[in-house]
Amino acid sequence: MSATPPHPAPVPVPSRTQYVLEQVKHEILTGALPPGSPLVETELAARFGMSKTPVREALKSLAGRGLVVMTEYRGAAVRGVDAAMARSVYDVRVLLEPEALRRTVTARADLAAAHAALARADAATDAAERSLANRDFHRALYLPCGNPLLVGMLDDLRDQAALVSSFAWQTLPTWDREAAEHRAILARAEEGDAAGAGAALSDHIEGFVRRAFPPDADGAGGPVPGGRAGEKEPRP
Repeated sequence: MSATPPHPAPVPVPSRTQYVLEQVKHEILTGALPPGSPLVETELAARFGMSKTPVREALKSLAGRGLVVMTEYRGAAVRGVDAAMARSVYDVRVLLEPEALRRTVTARADLAAAHAALARADAATDAAERSLANRDFHRALYLPCGNPLLVGMLDDLRDQAALVSSFAWQTLPTWDREAAEHRAILARAEEGDAAGAGAALSDHIEGFVRRAFPPDADGAGGPVPGGRAGEKEPRP
């Protein structure tokens, strides 16, 4: 008599905390919950049909990722974005991400995922889709770098970087320029030019935060509509 085949393992279901975390994070990164929006535990619990406990744990996790701020008396809110915050995030990116890309190129890693993200960005019908595709493009460049610790550090940073870009694009929609720069970076990478790809990525990261948060915007609390006087955004 043949043995009865084992039953397939059940498909894991995300915990309630993880479900709330992913839903709220998505709304933050797509601008549905803009910076400063209050995140009231009772309202979120009622919306998702659960108790406040998993909601509270999700908000704590989001605070740890730099997307939410929690205070004793005011509760939780989406983290605000200003010039100082944006520059601090992008300063770290420009130190780590180009080096990761140089290693990816040197390893001759597959960049199909980067191409797919570019295609999604080109086909995007709104800023939310474009923001998520932009986030995926950058991860596709550093993920194959061969250093898990470096990948983890950039993964920890990318949600905050996406929050900055999503916020900036609301008043300074320069995604055509960023898309053209993405294509140039990817072209250098596919040519095997590790130094050139890394330099292009550095210029891309620094240029974005400089346009969105120029030095004379300190204290303004956000990007300057239209960028610097006389600056035009090239089409791809």
